[in-house]
Amino acid sequence: MFPEHRPRRLRTTPALRRLVSETTLRPRQLILPLFVAEGASQPRPIASMPGVVQHTRDTLRKAAAEAVEAGVGGLMLFGVPETRDAVGSAATDPDGILNVALRDLRADLGDSTVLMADTCLDEFTDHGHCGVLDASGAVDNDATLERYADMALAQAEAGAHLLGPSGMMDGQVGVIRRALDDAGYTDIGILAYSAKYASAFYGPFREAVDSQLSGDRNTYQQDPGNAREALREIELDVAEGADAVMVKPALAYLDVVRAAAEASPVPVAAYNISGEYSMVEGAAAHGWVERERTILEVLTSIRRAGADMILTYWAAEAAAWLD
Repeated sequence: MFPEHRPRRLRTTPALRRLVSETTLRPRQLILPLFVAEGASQPRPIASMPGVVQHTRDTLRKAAAEAVEAGVGGLMLFGVPETRDAVGSAATDPDGILNVALRDLRADLGDSTVLMADTCLDEFTDHGHCGVLDASGAVDNDATLERYADMALAQAEAGAHLLGPSGMMDGQVGVIRRALDDAGYTDIGILAYSAKYASAFYGPFREAVDSQLSGDRNTYQQDPGNAREALREIELDVAEGADAVMVKPALAYLDVVRAAAEASPVPVAAYNISGEYSMVEGAAAHGWVERERTILEVLTSIRRAGADMILTYWAAEAAAWLD
């Protein structure tokens, strides 16, 4: 009798669907990015990212504690300085906003979460690029590596558990690893932004960090049409000592997330970035999609593609739903 096979039997009840679910999404797999602004006396809403703010030091501590209480796996911290210069001096200043905030959170939270830091200069330079510029105005790869090494040491000293080099400079992981090891920080890990694409979806993030960028980052971030290149970048970063690797953005690059998961010997992260967040929030605000269902579907799709962990601005909220 037709049909002989009835897969719908396993969808009959919520309990059955839960029993045979192939993809898990748990709070521990979510990482919350947070912005902290130097000199802020109150949180500053980010217009293009509804619900996300530039925190003060005090509100950052509160938001971080609440996220950890909700069960998120980690926190990724971005600093927004008051002053910038050509070499991003505030990034390595022990009293710079990012390093001060790292010390705040490490003092509050200890080892109860994984405290991560964005190890990149773009928030701190007056030209908005992820590295220092040469005389022609191009990003100088090797001179930038020296700044990354100094920045890594400052963040390690401030209490970060994992460093997130996101500038896509050649050799950045190896230089940071050597700097950390030579200074005795052998237990500090590196979450390498190995496959970071020159994406149009970063727009809201640039508001979030008050980016000074003019031009583009096409000479160092990846071409959106390339996938094999991502696997080469991952292979190189692992060889240089990366403890985990990342694909960024996530949604438009789920095929790359899958390929990375199949090829990488270390954990794979994916960053559900600002533009992806804002699209869902905008559609939900107009009543075009069901917000909670859509958020969970987005996050589940990234997990299904193979990501071991997801950076997402919904981390704390989604963790409460999942718990």
